[in-house]
Amino acid sequence: MTAKLTRLASLAAALLAWHLLTAADVRLWVRFDRFPGPLDVARELQRQIQHPQFYEDVAQSLVRILTGFALAAVFGIALGIAVARSRWAGNVLQPLFEVVRPIPAIALVPVAILLFPANEQGIVFITFVAAFFPILVSTRHAVRALPLVWEDAVRTLGGSRARVLATVVLPGVLPGVFGGLSVGMGVAWICVISAEMISGDFGVGYRTWQAYTIVDYPGVLVGMITIGLLGWLTSGAVELAGHRATRWLPREQK
Repeated sequence: MTAKLTRLASLAAALLAWHLLTAADVRLWVRFDRFPGPLDVARELQRQIQHPQFYEDVAQSLVRILTGFALAAVFGIALGIAVARSRWAGNVLQPLFEVVRPIPAIALVPVAILLFPANEQGIVFITFVAAFFPILVSTRHAVRALPLVWEDAVRTLGGSRARVLATVVLPGVLPGVFGGLSVGMGVAWICVISAEMISGDFGVGYRTWQAYTIVDYPGVLVGMITIGLLGWLTSGAVELAGHRATRWLPREQK
């Protein structure tokens, strides 16, 4: 209860400071005289939630992020295990991954436009790339960090490679994998919003950029708050799934 009250007090203090700075038109190192206050943003949010367009944009962004993230999770975990467990896969795939990984996913917008006929496919592709590499790297490191004695014990008892994978590798890498999934979700949100701003027709990112172009600053902040809430909810869902999937671990190992 104390922790919850502390968190609520922190949010309330931030809102109060925001209101006081904008109401007093403070101009120090930063300018609050043109910055919308929380009451302006609340009125704009109330206006937007009364229109179906707001929910259509939220749904569009969620479909994009969840599709790209799901694909990234499947391929990132599978290839991360393959690269860490197979010398052949590591020699073939690892150089390709290391060359592409430093490229920011948002820099692939021109590539997505050339490769995919529809904006929707391109935005999902960018989201996939953004989430793929954190998941891949976390999975690879988690597999390589497993104690060899665990695998040796299963092999000594006659276990096959498939048995080792099912009983040692997959359960053992879960904490690392969910760490990568959590990071991947955050990075994916950054890139899907950026992609929507650049080449989208719908979505929270597109609507936020559109508000900026018409100098609707309360609308911009409503978009930013919406993005923050969606990111918090999806990341929280990933972390909750991680806690439930690793309930068998001691607390300090989580």
